[in-house]
Amino acid sequence: MNTIPIQAWIGATRPKTLPLALCSILLGSTLAYTNGSLSISTLVLAIVTASLLQILSNLANDYGDAVKGTDNEQRIGPTRAVQSGDISLPTMKKALWVTSLLTLVSGLALVMMSVNTPTQIVLFLGLGISSMLAAVAYTVGKRPYGYLGLGDLAVLLFFGFVGVIGSEILHTGVFTLLSLIPAAACGLLSVAVLNINNMRDIDNDEASGKHTVPVRIGLQSAKQYHLILCGLAWALFACYLVFIDASILSIAIYSIALAPIAVHCGKIKECDYPSQVAPLMGDVVKTALLVNVVFIVALLVN
Repeated sequence: MNTIPIQAWIGATRPKTLPLALCSILLGSTLAYTNGSLSISTLVLAIVTASLLQILSNLANDYGDAVKGTDNEQRIGPTRAVQSGDISLPTMKKALWVTSLLTLVSGLALVMMSVNTPTQIVLFLGLGISSMLAAVAYTVGKRPYGYLGLGDLAVLLFFGFVGVIGSEILHTGVFTLLSLIPAAACGLLSVAVLNINNMRDIDNDEASGKHTVPVRIGLQSAKQYHLILCGLAWALFACYLVFIDASILSIAIYSIALAPIAVHCGKIKECDYPSQVAPLMGDVVKTALLVNVVFIVALLVN
């Protein structure tokens, strides 16, 4: 691996996806802070662990799609490291093992530092191992769930409920039922990012036997699905502010997030072909980040 240019490894980790992976950690930590509990060491270790999990997922996707032939010259998205030949399959496999080990070490440190009761230790170890398996099994293995159209559900679960609720519990030690609402909203925005990716690659995925949600329902229905994801996410965040009796200032600040959602959804409506969807990948990531950040600011000023 030492002979491979560092740029190839940086590209394979897909650093642009990392900020979105951290949204659930920052949101969960903010919810904990508003309830009077925040540990800086827990926050730092959670950020490191979440980043490693996202990198593990990105490397596994690069490896798995290359093995299955999904990454080919017909693919519209950016060229992957294995596909381009910058990194060989055996080398990428070694990188997966190394990243898995680093993720495991970071996750263990996070659990041991943040959790006290045996029950919670077992729970979080189980969640950590499940997250690692989910990161790899999306495209790797005999029956990767990403090829069955289950990627959206997994993203909602791990980028939403597990990331947000798990982070909050690590700080507070307490499960708050109401936190399921912003956790769902955060997860839905991450699903929207995946949906753009899958709409962009719909033709090549279908030809390669990767039955994502857009492949199963078609591009036009996937566009409607996307509007629902974005609109529902915004509405759920707004509902949470209403339920906690947020101040007028908080609600006013969060209302700003409606603008980028509306602009992004307007761009989606104008897309009739996958090639038109492709440029919106960066747009949906920025939109998801902005909505999460504005909501977090609204919580902090409440």
